[in-house]
Amino acid sequence: MRWALVKVSLAVTAMVVIAFAVPLGLVVQEMARDRAFSNAERQAAAIGPTLSITTDRAQLERAVASTQAGAAGRMALHIPASADTGGQALTVGVRRVAVRDLTATQRLGRASTAEVRGGSALLQPTALGSGQIAVVEVFVPQDEVGRGVATAWLVLAAVGAALIVGSVAVADRLGVRMVQPARRLAGAAHELGEGRLGARVPEKGPTELRSAAVAFNAMADQVVQLLANERELAADLSHRLRTPLTVLRLNAASLGDGAAAEQTRAAVAQLEREVDTIIRTAREAKPQTQAVTGPGAGCDVSEVVRERMEFWSALAEDESRKVRLAGVDRPVRIPVARPELAAALDALLGNVFRHTPEGTAFSVDVHNGDDAVIVLVSDAGPGITDPEAALTRGNSSGRDGSTGLGLDIVRRVAESTGGDVRIGHSVLGGTEVRIWLALDGGQRGASRGRRGSRSGRRGRRGGPPGR
Repeated sequence: MRWALVKVSLAVTAMVVIAFAVPLGLVVQEMARDRAFSNAERQAAAIGPTLSITTDRAQLERAVASTQAGAAGRMALHIPASADTGGQALTVGVRRVAVRDLTATQRLGRASTAEVRGGSALLQPTALGSGQIAVVEVFVPQDEVGRGVATAWLVLAAVGAALIVGSVAVADRLGVRMVQPARRLAGAAHELGEGRLGARVPEKGPTELRSAAVAFNAMADQVVQLLANERELAADLSHRLRTPLTVLRLNAASLGDGAAAEQTRAAVAQLEREVDTIIRTAREAKPQTQAVTGPGAGCDVSEVVRERMEFWSALAEDESRKVRLAGVDRPVRIPVARPELAAALDALLGNVFRHTPEGTAFSVDVHNGDDAVIVLVSDAGPGITDPEAALTRGNSSGRDGSTGLGLDIVRRVAESTGGDVRIGHSVLGGTEVRIWLALDGGQRGASRGRRGSRSGRRGRRGGPPGR
């Protein structure tokens, strides 16, 4: 917008300058020509009294020499033949015009101009005492006709350039006043899109942009309010689970002793803790003005994987599933909150138990790189028939008891770091879910994740069919 205003101002000012400067320059040129010929007419008129008195050559030569043009050799007198001139035409000075021009001036009896080499000549008819018409020729050089014209054109050009520069500067300042509020609005919208809910726009600038800023701030406040309402709703809905959980806990307590009873009671206790965590997180969550980053943020992926695998290994043992765990022998910190990573792992491992037959083996591998951590969850089940649809939130028929949100939870955890999720064919013969977690704030990881997503899609198109 700023450069558009500058270009428009430049074009308009240039057209105005040309429209006025060119005609004015032509007027100056014409005035210089008129001035030169007016001066020549005055000098021609100055010799008139002498011609009316005498036609003596010596006296005429002295009279011509007394004028400025005559002294410079630019005046000539053409006197027709008469008794006073001895019956012959008399010419004083140097003739530059053609004879036909002299004859035409004598016949018409009015002044005229003729083009000659090096300039122009003024032919002024003058009556003699004998009644005949003599012609006074005054030569006007070309530099005399154009004197001062070049300077005038330069002045006009300088004034025009100054006007153009001034108009461009003014348009640029006006453009800045319009562009800055628009940039602030765009920046605030970008921040709001990144999750910084405290982003607001100063209500400054032109009327239209002030109105846009007011509307944006109202929209941001409404978004914050809607998110707060959603948190309250999530907390209320989660709180409703406490009643059936209490009944379930009481029933589990009456199961007596035994490994199955202990596992049931442990699962109920874990479920109660998860519900309490959901309620507490929903109640205490506040709008963040910026992402949580820094050395202290995130969690140890190895510790979380070991903890969740310890929980699921008991159920795997009951179902005679072979479990393999690798890459968790040393701490690896990632920019993901512990509950979010645990929820993502539980979603993937829960899918393995839910969608593969008993006895199906699975494995979890953690690979630590310079700029990313990769978590691989593989199984030996039948695979996924449509990986793209499986990554779409809520895409489930519900006939298998799936909500369709598990893989979406995993995807959102990965994308929060700038990474991604890929589904492919595992070495065990079933599904492999690869979670790419970037370590550098999502800048380089996002770029690699996008490249990986494209390659992953190519691989899935050309790979074996999944479940």
